[in-house]
Amino acid sequence: MKKLIFLTILFPLISFSQGILSDKTEFSRQDTLRGSITKERSWWDLNRYHLDISVNPEQRSISGSNKISYTVLKPYDVMQIDLQTPLKLTKAVQDNSELEIINDGNAHFIKLKKQQNIGSKEEITVYYEGNPRVAVRAPWDGGISWEKDRNGNHFIASSCQGLGASVWWPNKDHMYDEPESMLMSVNVPKGLTNISNGRLVKIEEMSDSTTFHWEVVNPINNYGVNINIGDYVNFSEVYKGEKGDLDMDYYVLSYNLEKAKIHFKDAIKSMQAFEHWFGPYPFYEDSFKLVETPYLGMEHQSSVTYGNQYKKGYLGRDLSGTGWGLKFDYIIIHETGHEWFANNITYKDIADMWVHEGFTTYSENLFIDYHYGKKAASEYVIGTRRGIRNEKPLIGPYNVNKGGSSDMYSKGANLLHTLRHVINDDEKWRNVLRGLNRDFYHKTVTTTEIENYISKKINVNLKPFFDQYLRDIRIPVLEYKIVDGKILYKWNNVIEDFQMPIDLIATDYVLGTQKKIRIYPNKKWKSKKIKGSIEIDSNYYVDSKYVLQ
Repeated sequence: MKKLIFLTILFPLISFSQGILSDKTEFSRQDTLRGSITKERSWWDLNRYHLDISVNPEQRSISGSNKISYTVLKPYDVMQIDLQTPLKLTKAVQDNSELEIINDGNAHFIKLKKQQNIGSKEEITVYYEGNPRVAVRAPWDGGISWEKDRNGNHFIASSCQGLGASVWWPNKDHMYDEPESMLMSVNVPKGLTNISNGRLVKIEEMSDSTTFHWEVVNPINNYGVNINIGDYVNFSEVYKGEKGDLDMDYYVLSYNLEKAKIHFKDAIKSMQAFEHWFGPYPFYEDSFKLVETPYLGMEHQSSVTYGNQYKKGYLGRDLSGTGWGLKFDYIIIHETGHEWFANNITYKDIADMWVHEGFTTYSENLFIDYHYGKKAASEYVIGTRRGIRNEKPLIGPYNVNKGGSSDMYSKGANLLHTLRHVINDDEKWRNVLRGLNRDFYHKTVTTTEIENYISKKINVNLKPFFDQYLRDIRIPVLEYKIVDGKILYKWNNVIEDFQMPIDLIATDYVLGTQKKIRIYPNKKWKSKKIKGSIEIDSNYYVDSKYVLQ
């Protein structure tokens, strides 16, 4: 029964699994080339991309170039650029000289002629063309969605997390290295509009086509780059945020304009909540956009995509089963939360994808906390536990482009909710969350860095806690019994060095009072005097077992 619940309730959350959450245990050379920092990647540091492409909807094709600006970190003469079949890398040029390309599946090794000196700033331009992979069921399988709206106009969008941005454009397709800025020049047929990341800097009108130039001035992860092409109309507002005025633009299909003006009010509400808990929106310079797409949605940086059918919840459903999930549009809140965790703080390796999804699923809880109160938020996040399977650890194998368990969503959120209650100081917890986004501002991270940071901030060694919830599948069981006015208690079903305080709620029915009592269990029996009946605080993601005498 538990498996059925997962499939019907939680599978939609995996908005970009694209094979990375499969049960695959054997990995190929292509997996390693895609997922590791190869010698051909490590010697150069990305500075900037200029992606210059033409999109032909009738042919379902893309052609163009990517100018890659980089800094040499150490001398080497082979560069790895990734581009997935059936697209073809047709040419590579540096200093007006065409270069040899050696193809190895989706990895392309470019033999450089010019001496690459440490510290030098260089450019290389790669050209490509072809029919990119069609996203059959975006965003789950990834690629390009070639759809039409109800008026028969082309309605096109990209989605590619996990599968990789190289499914539609050539790039250094590994998350550890991000360009400091990017220009996207996208040519589309006359009458269509392209929306990409950042700000619109120029529109060029030709006789039968239009080129839209969008620029990002902040670092951007490669899967966060997107194209959205359709019969768009725009409306906007200004959010008075922590760093001043934030331009918020909304692009929707023309016939959905009036509906969107009402429904998209959740966008401002998300900014209010997330700036409170996480700190300033990380991309004021690039603005914020919410863009309608033919698929469910994705956290493309400063260009969040939306396809939740203008319904509250997840396509009209409450994923928590509590009623609180129908107070907001799931896609607007969840994908906007990713601007902090995914786009500002980005995993180096997709094995640590829980950093994106755990914190962002938890952001739904914090949204409710801000707007509806702490009790409502607790009910919501606890309600999401019903889909957790605990079949695989949350962290996957490194260097092979493989994620961990789909439990990274709800289990990730619940381990963070548990940690909030372990800390037992909401202001300190808020400072931890804001500190993460300040101290890892525009950085790529590992799980270990996140663990160490939080441990240092609260002055507690959290390694056993994270080992238990991230790297083990067992849920701690608090075993207890009542003997002679004392509660005896210990942890079971845990790793060897697991220790975690937990709160009990003692109810005195005679006096009509309740008292919260904190205990500090380990794997050995401990005791504490107690009055009244005992209940385990449900905010902790644990099981409990009363041991018979």
